[in-house]
Amino acid sequence: MKDNKVEKEQYQDQVEGRNAVLELIESGKDINKIYIEKGEKQGSINKILAKANERKILVTEIDKQKFRQMVQTPNAQGIIAIVPPFDYCDVYDIIDLAKKRNEDPFILILDGIEDPHNLGSIIRTAETAGVHGIIIPKRRAASVNSTVNKVSAGAVEHMKIARVNNINETINTLKKEGIWICGTDMDTNKYYYNQDLTGPLAIVIGSEGFGMSRLVKENCDFLIKIPMKGRITSLNASVSAGIVVYEAVKQRITK
Repeated sequence: MKDNKVEKEQYQDQVEGRNAVLELIESGKDINKIYIEKGEKQGSINKILAKANERKILVTEIDKQKFRQMVQTPNAQGIIAIVPPFDYCDVYDIIDLAKKRNEDPFILILDGIEDPHNLGSIIRTAETAGVHGIIIPKRRAASVNSTVNKVSAGAVEHMKIARVNNINETINTLKKEGIWICGTDMDTNKYYYNQDLTGPLAIVIGSEGFGMSRLVKENCDFLIKIPMKGRITSLNASVSAGIVVYEAVKQRITK
């Protein structure tokens, strides 16, 4: 019986931080339990408790020592929600969402983003920009966890994320659906603001240290770059994503 309990807990995740937990509750998604650190029943915690009570979610108050043993992020703000593992979608679910909205597909492909803080920031930016979904690889890349959820400020609850075995095979699938693949890379002469980013589009953001893999780069329909004027020749992946994504948003609005 003990082994079964341990195995079951391994398939759970947790969301930490007041804004992230509140977003989670309001999203209507499953929550197994909420833990509150003793002495933290003030401010926005009261709103969270009221919402949890409305949804009949079990809330347990624990002492500071036990709470500190449970936390996975540096600023949990006295609250942890225990949830089932993140529910990744299929690539076609992302395409179907665009069709339902009667919009051209607008997708982000993350080629080996390993830092969960970068992943969380990108998800937050993508959600605010109206991106229909994000595609990440299963290997050598960050997955959605408590850190990603917190950094995204709960945006993961509103973003479709597909986790795939092979990025290149997925790119070929998107191409068959009429979606253009745009890669971000310094080895091109085309600046992002001079490229047409309207229509069905998937933007590839490479890893923090190495950029896109060679095969992914070769599989892109076109490449763009962000101008660099200083001595540092690269940007944080989440910053690069934000710059290019919002250029696409601007072009789509003014089209």
